[in-house]
Amino acid sequence: MPKIKTNRAAAKRFKKTGSGKFVYRKSHASHILTKKTTKRKRSLRRANIVDKSNVREVKLLLPNG
Repeated sequence: MPKIKTNRAAAKRFKKTGSGKFVYRKSHASHILTKKTTKRKRSLRRANIVDKSNVREVKLLLPNG
């Protein structure tokens, strides 16, 4: 049987936490920051946990954790 391959694009975007949840960083935080409000930029700093409805998809993309 062939090996199960990890989706490399997903591996760069998602990370598994100790409790088994998946964490990702928000988009739109890298450039053109002058027109964005301080509140918006501050919320973009924090990492987010993948929603329950999308966890199955992420697990399929990252079979080895």
